[in-house]
Amino acid sequence: MRSGAALLEKEMQFALPPAETVHGRLFKAFCVTVFLSVLMFPLLRIVGLRAFSMASEAYSTGMHSAAFVTCPNETVAKDLARYEWQGKIEEDNELLLMIKTRTTKIPALAEYVRSNHPYEVAEVISFPIDQGNPPYLKWIGDAVPE
Repeated sequence: MRSGAALLEKEMQFALPPAETVHGRLFKAFCVTVFLSVLMFPLLRIVGLRAFSMASEAYSTGMHSAAFVTCPNETVAKDLARYEWQGKIEEDNELLLMIKTRTTKIPALAEYVRSNHPYEVAEVISFPIDQGNPPYLKWIGDAVPE
């Protein structure tokens, strides 16, 4: 027969590993999880945005761009500005209206234009302002309430 101390010692060999080993494994698992999350975030973000866009019929950012083109004169500008609408070439004398507002107000602005514009499909696009004259940007913020 074995003594009680010998049995206890034998049972302890099958107990949990030392705390340092457990903490080391947890830390490695945490690091791998964070690393994989960082790698997968861009892909998951794109997939999520596209799924949301399809489900809500909303626009997915970055799908279209607007270009500003300089022209030496009005004739060249008119030649370049011809566009196709419903199967025919259009040459409207359009004016560009530039409205500066808070980004949060763009959906309401687009709805207002759609409701009041004579075109069947009115052009309303927006660009975020990354930089500018600080006093002017402050004025926009002051002039357009949240």
